[in-house]
Amino acid sequence: MSRPSPRVPLTPKEGWLSNGRQVLRFRPTRWERQVQRLEITSGELLPGEQVPLLKNRREISRDEALKLWGEKRKAGWSPCSALW
Repeated sequence: MSRPSPRVPLTPKEGWLSNGRQVLRFRPTRWERQVQRLEITSGELLPGEQVPLLKNRREISRDEALKLWGEKRKAGWSPCSALW
């Protein structure tokens, strides 16, 4: 299994972050020259469960997603493999 890259992807592909209890999935939904949007899905890892409990889903701009990614990385969140 390959390790996820700590860098923000420049091309439209999924990215995952986790702090050990919570998980964020960044998934491109619209990727055009002028409009770039990502769906952010949050989940919570529960003891004894293999798949996180999905908590929230929203769509934000690429700029907002980059800001959120940076904030979470500074707060100690780490890239992780896909969990669902």
